[in-house]
Formats: sequence, structure tokens, C-alpha cells
Amino acid sequence: MPPTLELRSKQHVALTPRLQQSVRLLQLSSLEFQHELRQALDNNPFLEYDETQPDAELAPDGTRPISASADGGASNETLAPAEATDSFEGVATSDAPATTANDEQSGELSQDWSLRPASRHNGDSGDVDPGAWAHAQLSMHEHLHNLLHLYPLNERDHAAAQVVIEALDDDGYLREPLDELAASFEADPPVTEDELRVALRLVQTLDRPGVGARSLAECLSLQLDALPTDTPGRTVARELVEHHLERLARREHAELQKQLGCSAEALRTACALVRRLDPKPGEHYARSDDNYVIPDVLVRKVQNRWVATINPAVLPRARIHRVYAELFAQSSGGSGSPLAQQLQEARWLLRNAEQRFTTIQRVAQCIVSYQKAFFDYGEIALKPLVLSKLADELGLHESTVSRASSNKYMATPRGIFEFRHFFPRELATETGGRCSAAAVRALIKEMIEQEDPRNPLSDVTLAKMLTHEGMIVARRTVAKYRNLLKLPPAQLRRQG
Repeated sequence: MPPTLELRSKQHVALTPRLQQSVRLLQLSSLEFQHELRQALDNNPFLEYDETQPDAELAPDGTRPISASADGGASNETLAPAEATDSFEGVATSDAPATTANDEQSGELSQDWSLRPASRHNGDSGDVDPGAWAHAQLSMHEHLHNLLHLYPLNERDHAAAQVVIEALDDDGYLREPLDELAASFEADPPVTEDELRVALRLVQTLDRPGVGARSLAECLSLQLDALPTDTPGRTVARELVEHHLERLARREHAELQKQLGCSAEALRTACALVRRLDPKPGEHYARSDDNYVIPDVLVRKVQNRWVATINPAVLPRARIHRVYAELFAQSSGGSGSPLAQQLQEARWLLRNAEQRFTTIQRVAQCIVSYQKAFFDYGEIALKPLVLSKLADELGLHESTVSRASSNKYMATPRGIFEFRHFFPRELATETGGRCSAAAVRALIKEMIEQEDPRNPLSDVTLAKMLTHEGMIVARRTVAKYRNLLKLPPAQLRRQG
């Protein structure tokens, strides 16, 4: 075919540089935002640190005005609700304009940006947001479940392995006897101990050696079995952990040497090998870097009403350098010069910073208003909540609420909580109502605190008691919530 010219017209969402910065700043944590601001102060000559800026006083309604100003002075005016949503709403909705009139007048260049309307998810899973949960780490149970999916198992074997994984405690041990685990597993025909024993052997080989052990001796033996056969002292060490752990703990080296029939050097090599083993392999999954939290929001009671205010410690103390801005205005520098671009970037940063804190404060206040029973009565009064409900009430897109609640914390009279703590999963009840997973956890903790120490409540008993309270919760869910509460299983809570 001969070459032809063809003219096509199409619509697409274009995200301006200012909106890109708005989205990025909103999803940053308080520490990341402060770092971003310090970098801008160091690199942009039109920005200066405002040392004379006083802390803003509380308004009559309990809110704290945002004090960063783009015109060089300290402004006590907060953005109006309409202004607080414009910059972010154009990002996630396909039918909203991505540029504003002010942007077009100032000559901003729009850039192509591949965007999709954010889907609505349950509040537990959160929105698909690249900045959300950047520091989240998989738990041991989640990691093992992911590895289990790689094995071609039938539905019954897969379910049996899942039950074993859910029964593991935080140290990686299976404390619950297999017969009790089999009795709590609802299947047709009923699962046998042999099936669970096979599933346990599979779980023990999924990842770290020692995970899934039923005793310390088995845990150490599994780790020794995973070592190369030519490891010095491996054979003697295995005999030690299987039959002589108590003597090893008491350091009865002479008696151990006599029982094992080995030389003193071989015993020392075996003891050194045992000391290098991990007695709590499950703790490996819980290790994380130290993350220091600065609350973005302070919650307190003002005139019998719970009010969320921005923490003054995280407010930006920056402003436009008036002298440099006036000198540039008097110069002959064009609008396309590098200095003009830096001045524009400085104004964008301060306006977007003001936008960021206004949005965070609105989301926080909506959360506090919805979960006010939590602040009055505690964890048991926490209600189910999803991102879409807040988005509808605030007139924001769900992805905006997701970014405003990711890596953000609020300091309350009951402690410091991440915003996502107030989005518990919804559970069904027998009466057709609903309750939150957080309330179920609080009820489980209360039941365990009131139990007889000589006859503690098993997970099966706790599940039945919750059913009597009208809450439909499976045994493995009870075990999961008990592990989240850092409470040991019944056999380890028994006293006397």
C-alpha cells in the first residue's frame, strides 16, 4: 500500500507537574515530607526557613490553621473544601480535567501519564497505591501461605496445610496437638491425624528449617538435618539435641562425653554447632528496621467533641524569600529562565504542602467522627469502616483517601495509631448485623483475661463462646487473632 496521512483525535488524561507533586507529597510519611522539604530549602534559592513563624492557635472549632504560605508571609487561612479536593480529584478520575485554568495561564506543560480509575477495595486491603505500605513486611503466616501456593496439591491437602500454618505461633512452633487440630478441622470425611502429620512435614520444608516444630528438640534437629552431611560435629550435635538437651543446658560436659562416647574436642565442636542454631525461627519474620513515628494528627476532646488537629511539629516552616523574589521581578529574566522555573517550583511546593495537610486533617477528622465510640470506650467499640465510605462523605476519590491514610499516624489519649487501624474488616453476625475484626480481638482478649488459669480456654472453646455472642468466627480465625494479640495457646497459659 502507498503511504497515507491520517488524522485522529483522542482524549487522554494528562497530569501536570504540579499535580504530580501533589500526589507524591500526599502519600509521604511525616519524616519523608520533612526530608523532602529540607532538600527543597537546600536547593532552591527562593525558599527560606521561617524562624519567626509562630505556632498557630486553635480555631474555635478545634482545628489548627495551616501556616505555610506561598506568597512569602505566614498565612492563617486554610483551603476551602472545594480547593482541597481539586488538586487530587483530577488524578484518579478519568472524566475530570487534569489541568486547571491557573496552570494553563502560567504556561505549565502537561505530561502524558498512564492512569486508570482506582477500583474500590475493602478497607482492610487498601487501595492499589504505589506509596501505600512501603515499609510493610509479610508475616510468617502470609509468607508460608504464599509458598504453599507453589505446590500442586489437591483441595483437601491444601486446606490441611493451611490449618497447620494458621496454628503456628509467633516463634514458629506448632503447640497444639494434632488430635485437637484434627477435631477442629471441619471436613467431609473428617481429616485424620496422619493427614495432618503429612501436611506438617510439608510445612516444615516450605522455608526456614525449624518452622513447624513441635518441640525445641525437633526444631534444632530439623535445622541440623538441613546442614550438609559433612558438617563437623553434625552427628554428635544431633544426638545431643534429641536425647541430652537438659544435660547440655546444665553444662554437664563430663557426663555428656561419657554418654556419647566421644572425645572432648568432638563435644566442643558439637556444642558450638548447637549454639549457632536458632531456637525461635519464627522471630526471623518479625524482624524489621526501627521506624520512628511522628504523629501527623493530634486527637483530643474539645467541648465534649473529639477533634483532630494537625501536629504543629510537622507543619512546614518555609516561605518565599521576599528579597530574592523582588530582585527577580525587577530583573529582565524571562518566564522560561531557570530562575523563573525555580520560583514557580517554590510556590508549587508551599501550595501543595498546604494542600497536603488540609487533606490529611479532613480525612483524620472524618475518621474520628465516625469512630468516636472508640475514643470513649476503647477497642471493643471500633466499627467496620472502608475507604469508599470516607471518600463518599468527603467528596474525594478513594485513591486520595488511601494516600492520605497511608503511613500517617494520629496521637490519641489511648495511644498512637496508624490511620489504617481505624479501617477494621467487617464480620457477619447471626442476626444479620455486622461487627469489626478489632472488636472481636478485644472480646477474645477480655475472655482470656477472665478465664480460669487452671483450665484455660482453647481456641475451639473461644470460637463457640463468640458464636453464643452472635459472632460467626472460625477456630483458625480465633487462633490468628490470638496470635496478633501476642497471647500463647491454652496449654502454655495453664497454671498449677
